[in-house]
Amino acid sequence: MKLWEDGFHKKLAGTTDDFDSSIAFDSRMVKEDIEGSIAHAAMLGECGILVPEEADRICAGLRGILADLESGKLAVDKNAEDVHTFVEGELTARLGDAGRRLHTARSRNDQVATDLRLYLKKDCARVLKLLRELTEVLCRRALETKDAVMPGYTHLQRAQPVTFGHHLLAYAEMFLRDADRLRGAEKRMDVCPLGACALAGTTYPVNRARTAELLGFSGGPARNSLDAVSDRDFCLELASCAAICMMHLSRFSEEIVLWCSWEFRFVKLDDAYSTGSSIMPQKKNPDVAELVRGKAGRAYGDMIALFTMMKGLPLAYDKDMQEDKQAVFDAMDTLKSCLTAFTPMVATMKILRENMRAAAAKGFLNATDCADYLVGKGLPFRTAYGIVGNLVAFCTEHGLTLETLPLEEYRKFSTSFGSDVYKAIALDRCVNGRNITGGPAPANVQAEAERILASLR
Repeated sequence: MKLWEDGFHKKLAGTTDDFDSSIAFDSRMVKEDIEGSIAHAAMLGECGILVPEEADRICAGLRGILADLESGKLAVDKNAEDVHTFVEGELTARLGDAGRRLHTARSRNDQVATDLRLYLKKDCARVLKLLRELTEVLCRRALETKDAVMPGYTHLQRAQPVTFGHHLLAYAEMFLRDADRLRGAEKRMDVCPLGACALAGTTYPVNRARTAELLGFSGGPARNSLDAVSDRDFCLELASCAAICMMHLSRFSEEIVLWCSWEFRFVKLDDAYSTGSSIMPQKKNPDVAELVRGKAGRAYGDMIALFTMMKGLPLAYDKDMQEDKQAVFDAMDTLKSCLTAFTPMVATMKILRENMRAAAAKGFLNATDCADYLVGKGLPFRTAYGIVGNLVAFCTEHGLTLETLPLEEYRKFSTSFGSDVYKAIALDRCVNGRNITGGPAPANVQAEAERILASLR
């Protein structure tokens, strides 16, 4: 029996029933549906809308259903129209008329909006925990590699020397912002729709603040009944947070794919997080990183699906909004699975310091430092820039580097060069000299990693 069937003269067509049903995906909210129903029944009893003893019976019956679900004694009926129908039907089967009174002063519209918020609040906590674990790993690995010199890139061309620890902390900062965005989204959805009913509230003397309190909504009851049941901006915001975080994971994955290639050989992935080829025995493939990179597109698709679904809907509730759950669930599930796989891969990968340093020694990464050396001798920066540009061209033509170029050749380009130029352009000096706030100097890397770790405690 559908909750709405009275007054209809024909049964739903089988195909319509299957098409209309949401139990396949909203059943994951069964615990939240029961929690919301317990709070609702308790409030109805406190307000005298239900006889207190009957409200207690309903709450006890709901707790019994939850206990049976958690023990495996009871399973969600996949033939039910939705999770709300299943819970109310099971309660009525156990309690009779008392179960039929549960829906007093409530609609499935405010019920599902509440269930979804309760479920996603818990999901946010799970994602935040995974982000904290990844950020901790990045900071600890940064401390290990604070002095591991590597090339920094722009346009994927070697640009200036940095340290691997500094590079890792760049991602740590991104994931810190991802966590902050998620906390902001969580705060904005932390209001209780119950009591908004279908769209216009109820004439029963309900206590909406009490229901919000019982369910742990820090923002209290939603302030507008139409808004409470008809918007899903909190789903859009969470999907957006997931998409941004997946973008960061995808960029990181792309670098790991490059770093573990034979062309770079900056890192070596642990066997537990790599796969082989069925035909080429020498292969060791970075499948985890590649899958994370690929799944970013999935998260983007979920976000766009939600925006497209909502963009033309008039107030209040429309059936289109049934599509919200699959998209936001998938976005959050995708992010959780990627973080779960990604973090141990980063924690266990071997850093090949020598290869990084050898790459940093090539490509004239100290050219800017050479120009700064001339500025220190009194030349304008733009003049120094031109001199070093000509030096690099000369070295390239003759198979030399700035470190191996003889001093007499230096002085042909500028008499300001002295023997101290070699000290000025040494890689470690180039890195250690960048000790301003946010720079890659090892001391900075250590301080920043320790600061972040302290903030996560």
